[in-house]
Amino acid sequence: MFKKKKIQHGRKLIVSTNRKSIVAEQIRTVRANIKFAMKDKGCKTLLFTSSSIGEGKSTIASNIAISFAQDGKKILLVDADLRKPTIHYTFNKPVSPGLTNLLMSNWGLSDILKDSGVIGLDLITCGPMPSNPAELLGSSSLDKFLKETISLYDLVIFDAPPLLSVADAQILSAKCDGTILVIGSGTTEKRNLYKVKEVLEASNAHVLGLILNYFKLEKDHYYYEYYGEKE
Repeated sequence: MFKKKKIQHGRKLIVSTNRKSIVAEQIRTVRANIKFAMKDKGCKTLLFTSSSIGEGKSTIASNIAISFAQDGKKILLVDADLRKPTIHYTFNKPVSPGLTNLLMSNWGLSDILKDSGVIGLDLITCGPMPSNPAELLGSSSLDKFLKETISLYDLVIFDAPPLLSVADAQILSAKCDGTILVIGSGTTEKRNLYKVKEVLEASNAHVLGLILNYFKLEKDHYYYEYYGEKE
């Protein structure tokens, strides 16, 4: 789905930079499918994760967040990958202060919010990387953060670590209203998908769907081409 290409300031946000492209249209289609899946479910928090690294979850989450903001929604994108954060690169922002400042040091929400440069979209970067990310994400401080943010935003989107690497995403999936799994075409092993299914079932996650990334159609069809870097 995505074509790899180095760029100077992080991942290219195609939904913002080229709204008429085929990729931007497909992102809007994904947005519409998410809205349909969330319909009548009161979904206010959405988690993006993958089975392993390099499947494009952070780039997808960022573009989906922008697309919702372009749809007139008030969106908060949170970098909850406290081990390998990328959102600050994507939007060319400092990594600190961020989520860990709030969770560890009682900073206020207004102290860590960042302007994405997209109308309707706010950011929270990772902050200083902690020694105990799983414990922080499972803490009562995170619960208080969720309660506060869902009262202020139409949708809070979390970019989480891969499910099979650490426990962080499993912990978050139990707290979020919906989870979307991003897998890489030709890179994700089938056995890993079975493991992911078991992990998500164990946490009682509400899985809204799966996005197949890096998939290229036959040359006589349209294909997705995204200029970014894999996580």
